[in-house]
Amino acid sequence: MVNTNTVALRPPRHALDRRAIAWWRAQSALVFGVPVVALVVLGLLIPAAAVPLLVPGAVLAVLGVAWVIALPLWWYRVHRWENTETAVYTRSGFVWQEWRVAPLSRIQTVDTLRGPLEQLFGLATLTVTTASARGAIKIRGLDAEVAARVAEQLTELTQATPGDAT
Repeated sequence: MVNTNTVALRPPRHALDRRAIAWWRAQSALVFGVPVVALVVLGLLIPAAAVPLLVPGAVLAVLGVAWVIALPLWWYRVHRWENTETAVYTRSGFVWQEWRVAPLSRIQTVDTLRGPLEQLFGLATLTVTTASARGAIKIRGLDAEVAARVAEQLTELTQATPGDAT
């Protein structure tokens, strides 16, 4: 007899919202832009230290531009998510990709978070806290309405799922 409640690791079906690309680009631009601006301003204000400040600023700017253009596209291709009647599936990462599955019986809480940039782009992060030593599953870059709907669905499904999530 086959157990229909078995949860297996498999590829999640859903991509993130395409606005996640712009959100990641904005985050990356801030991470690289602030030090580049600081180095350039200091390099221009302190003539004796211009070369030691402007050269790293230029290198950081080139790396930052490459990062901002290329990596969000790669992340968008890699990151996937799905929730079913039995589990939450995610795939994330960059060089090291992480695939996770959380059976509904192991879910303890479901939360959404919307930082300032996420709000600007209409996105949210869904956090599924489980009874796992590995920690919570985070699905970043969801449409805010989709995240709220999935949080509500998961809350209803976990309440109806037998088990104590420990």
